[in-house]
Amino acid sequence: MARIVIASEAGACYGVERALKMVEEAADTSEVPVHTLGPLIHNPRVVGSLAEKGVTVVSSPEEAAGHTLLLRTHGVTPDEEGRARDLCHEVLDATCPFVKKVHQAAARLAREGYQVVVVGETGHPEVEATLPHAEGAVVVGNADEAAALSECKKIGVVVQTTQSRANLESVVSALLGRAEEVRVINTICDATSGHQGACAELAREADVMVVIGGRISANTKRLAEISAELCPRTHHIEGADELDPVWFDGAELIGVTAGASTPAAHIRSVVSSIESMVQQS
Repeated sequence: MARIVIASEAGACYGVERALKMVEEAADTSEVPVHTLGPLIHNPRVVGSLAEKGVTVVSSPEEAAGHTLLLRTHGVTPDEEGRARDLCHEVLDATCPFVKKVHQAAARLAREGYQVVVVGETGHPEVEATLPHAEGAVVVGNADEAAALSECKKIGVVVQTTQSRANLESVVSALLGRAEEVRVINTICDATSGHQGACAELAREADVMVVIGGRISANTKRLAEISAELCPRTHHIEGADELDPVWFDGAELIGVTAGASTPAAHIRSVVSSIESMVQQS
């Protein structure tokens, strides 16, 4: 029978676990309705389960006036936070502490006169929340975009926490020719690097890989990309109900990993389903 191995580092990170604990406590104790400003995390199944408990998603602080509002793990802009604190009964800051460090680093670089470059995905909530902390900051997604920047005296770099080290290195290499000084503050989350390294290690050995997590999750999509490069039979799912027994035909080693927004219970459910499918084949 095939062996099922879970990557040595997989699943919900500290920031996600902290946010989930905060929202569950708020749902249990708040005397007024509870909302999150944007999806609390990028996992539609978790967001759906929170909705079943009465925790709904709003797109602006105005929609939560007089109620309890949680600021999402990816962070919000200073303007959004200010409006929330003016309008809401209670504001709980579930921003990941590692994302806070990106904000602080960007602000420090801007104060010191650097042109701030955020390495990340344009439009991603974390990136959009970071930009206002450094006036004039720009987003760069890859080396080509970095090479197209105008030359300047000093460039300061911060990074979306879920970016890969490889992309950061290629962007920095391109930036070296655009300024007299390039200062890099590597704000990639340790959990991101650990997840990616463990995924690659397992994918090199596995016949089939299953990556669990939201399809809108940047870090989960990156895990799926890393896995697919090393194990062509890679499947990205959000839950056990998406599994197909055919995937595991002839497999001796089935690898499982999960994004940073995937709770341990979701991983256990998927592994249990795979075990049943393998036993029946």
